[in-house]
Amino acid sequence: MANPGFSDAHLPLFPPSGDEDEAAGHALTGRLPSYISDHRKRLRARFMEGGAQAMPDYELLELLLFRAIPRQDVKPLARLLLDTFGDFNRVVTASVPRLMMVRGVGDAVVQELKIVEAAAQRMMRARVMHRPLLSSWDALLDYCHTTMAHRETEQFRILFLDRKNVLIADEEQAKGTVDHVPVYPREVVKRALELNASALILVHNHPSGDPTPSEADIGMTAQVQDACQTLGLTLHDHLIIGKSRELSFRAQGYL
Repeated sequence: MANPGFSDAHLPLFPPSGDEDEAAGHALTGRLPSYISDHRKRLRARFMEGGAQAMPDYELLELLLFRAIPRQDVKPLARLLLDTFGDFNRVVTASVPRLMMVRGVGDAVVQELKIVEAAAQRMMRARVMHRPLLSSWDALLDYCHTTMAHRETEQFRILFLDRKNVLIADEEQAKGTVDHVPVYPREVVKRALELNASALILVHNHPSGDPTPSEADIGMTAQVQDACQTLGLTLHDHLIIGKSRELSFRAQGYL
């Protein structure tokens, strides 16, 4: 059976060196070449001693790739992934189709990366769920950036809060294209009533990286605010998440 992390369609990028010939020979016997084994031991030891801050992005990626590709030097693939997507975060959050376009990436590699992404999102979510959001604002922003900052298409989420401003639900309302997501204010407030929520925070991302609101963003927010006021709901804020920063409608005077 073929290795799910490395198929015939994903051949090495460089002509085989002596080390790669040795690796190919050891792959047939099931033994890990000593130069790969020693390198992996050193990286693992450095990680355990100094943590992630002691390692550049490509070495942290190597640690992830060890499990997916157990019989091969993964440093070239780690560097290629960084060259393709830019940094560690963008590699982990890249879409599955785009990851599969990278030579050397197969199902096993994608699975390892997506496990890390899911774990990071779950940890950030745990810091905000069932907590008063207005006093946990930094944790909320970290969660929003983790889940949305590197998406390639727009996503619109609603955070539903109770009377004490505790987060009771975080739901995706809609997905869209690279520069538009359809939002229906009536559906927003209808869902708030179904959940017995008292307040809302709207969140969406701008794949361009620039969180400056469009006229459509401003108009939609005004419509949601009007609908909320009619039904006695509070719209606390609308956050637009960019690549490295966010914009708050409340802080910028749009609400």
